[in-house]
This record gives sequence, structure tokens and C-alpha cells, in this order.
Amino acid sequence: MADLELSPPAGPSAPAATEDDLRAAFLGKRVLVTGCTGFKGSWLCAWLLRLGAEVRGLSLPPPTRPALWDQAALGERVPWDRVDLRHRRQVAAAVAAADPELVFHLAAQARVPAARRDPLATLATNTLGTAHLLEALRQRGRPVGLLLVSSDKCYAPDPTGRPHTEADALGGDEPYAASKAAAELVLAAWRASWFPPAHHAEHGVALASARAGNAIGPGDHAPDRLVPDLLRALAAGRRLRLRHPAAVRPWQHVLAPLWGYLLLGRRLLPGAAAPLSGAWNFGPPPADCVPVGALVDAFAAAGGLALETAATTGAPDETALLRLDATKARRELGWRSPWSLGETVAATVRGARQLAAGQGAAVLDQQIAAFAAALSPPAAEAPGSPSGAAAPPGAARDGAPTPAGPR
Repeated sequence: MADLELSPPAGPSAPAATEDDLRAAFLGKRVLVTGCTGFKGSWLCAWLLRLGAEVRGLSLPPPTRPALWDQAALGERVPWDRVDLRHRRQVAAAVAAADPELVFHLAAQARVPAARRDPLATLATNTLGTAHLLEALRQRGRPVGLLLVSSDKCYAPDPTGRPHTEADALGGDEPYAASKAAAELVLAAWRASWFPPAHHAEHGVALASARAGNAIGPGDHAPDRLVPDLLRALAAGRRLRLRHPAAVRPWQHVLAPLWGYLLLGRRLLPGAAAPLSGAWNFGPPPADCVPVGALVDAFAAAGGLALETAATTGAPDETALLRLDATKARRELGWRSPWSLGETVAATVRGARQLAAGQGAAVLDQQIAAFAAALSPPAAEAPGSPSGAAAPPGAARDGAPTPAGPR
């Protein structure tokens, strides 16, 4: 698909950080990751371990079988407590045991269809669970940073399709979106009531939220989610049913928002110079926001396979056009993603093949290393030598997959 080769956004105003900068910030820090056994949580734990952090998890058991957490044997490297966020005492005990300096709060019921089937459980986990975590930190009474990993769906729908900025109204016209918007309001209430940024020197608590676009990559095995369903259909040679093939979403490799979370997280750590707070968007440039059907075509081409699709009839309505304006993160954090959508698709296909071949840990190690290398400023090159950013494993510089791994 030709329109996946896109130009990067305008350069950031803030100095671009490197992985070494983050290693200096996170080395030896006590970091608690809620939802550690999930897709994003597994990738984040792997990256934090690479940075030298002392990582501890709080989560329910892996939500799928297979699960990236198990495939990469992360449970052997990250101690974690089995905790249901809906139970306040469990949360408080786990927080006390972890004694964190920084919390990445990823735990959530994150599937829109599941929220429609059981809205009360979704609200209890995503909204009340966030309040339980914040209250545990408040009662603990020690300096800490917390990043709530929210969603682009926390915004009130905008019929114009304009990319959302952090100043836009929160909303939600279905249970999942409402639960994420409500969690944002809970975070804002705790910040205003007990941890105002103007008095950070007195209380030492920094609270922020991250609103990311659709993260894709190897290891997402959830049902009712486009890319996992797509990869399963490709592997089985069966028809893929699409709920909304024309819906436009902000697709990005899972490492892109995680890089943003890490950049923001280091500014939430106790003792950080000029600690930050508030809401932050992490999404690709508008040109990387393509319809569901176009993304499916790109995956089929990258996998070298034909894929038959059909539209699902009677699917509940969803926002037709959803995009994020990440100007604030680029300007103030120096955040960017070095991978195009074409490179993201290629990396996801190759990583899925590696996972199927039992190479779970290698997938995380190789793709994090490649992503971090692509973030680094290019080294000086001799005249006439090739130039350009590093491509992810299994992707040529033009985004096309190279023959690698079992097929």
C-alpha cells in the first residue's frame, strides 16, 4: 500500500533524549507497573528492565492464552502481585510492598466489546480501580510519581474529525470510553485536592495521564481487536470480519507510546527537575492515521498472503475518525516515533512469526534495541555511505518486510 510511506512530523522543540538518558534516570529506581501481564505492560516491563529499573508488577493473571508475558518469560524476571483493582485492600497491600518511586498505571479492562457486555465491571476496574490506587498512594504519604495510561477514547467525540488536543473536553458515548474519561476526572480530583503541582515541593507527588492512539505490535493476542484478529486470520487462511472497515484510527507501534511514557515518567520521579503533571497525547502524525481496511491490506501485503474480508452487519456504532494532536509531547518532551506505519506493520508481522517459533524474549529485545537505535542521532558517515534511520527487525528502509523468520 503506497500511502503507508509517510514523512515524519516536524522536529521537536525540546532536545531529543536517547535511551542512555533514560537509563541514567531509571537505573535502580523502584517502578511499579500495574497491568504488567498485559500486552503493553509486558513491553513496558521489558524496556524498564533494559534501563536498569527495579520493576515490580501488580496485575491479574495474563488475560489471554497465549500471552506475551508468558512467551517472553517475564514472570521469571519481574516479581508481581496478583491483585484485582476492584479490591481496595489488595491494592493498598501491593503498593506498600512495592514502595514505588514511580507507578505506571496500565491495568484496565481495555476492550470496547467487553465493556458493552459488562459495563459495571469495566467501570469498577477502570474508574474505581484508579481511585483505589491513588488513595493507596495518598495514604502511604511518600513522594511518588504516577502516570495513568488512558486512551484516545477518553475525549468527547468531535464530529469534525479534528485531531484532539489535551484541552479538549472529556466524554464517552459508550461504556469503555466513559470509564476512561471518568478515570481522568478521578486523577484530576486527587491532584487538585491533595497534590496540586504548585505545592509539589511540599507533598512530592506528581500525577499525569497519557492518552495514546492505537498501539499495535507483536504479542497482542486479545480477542475483538483488529490486529490480533487479522494475524490469526492470516495464519489460518480464513475470512476476517471487520466491524467498521472505513473507521480511521491513529495506528502506531506499541514502542512509540511507551517511549513517550518513559520520557514523561522520568519527569515524574521524586527529585526530578521541573516535575510535570497534566494530560499528554501520544499519537502519530495525521498522515499515519488510515482506515481499518487500508491497514488490513498493508498487513496482507507484508505477510505475502491473500486475505478475504467481510463487513460485520449490526456492529455497534463507533467513532468514525479518531486522531490525536501530539504537538505538546513533541515540543516539551522531545517525543517522536522513528518508525513509519509501513515499518510498524513489517515489524509486527515478523515478530508474530518469531513468537510462533518460540522466540518470545528475542522479539522484545530485538525490537526495543532497533527502536532505541533509530531514536539516536545518526553517526557521522563517510562520503558516499548510505544514510537514514535504523529500520526495525525484518523491515527494509522502505518499510517492506525482508524474508526472515519462519513462514
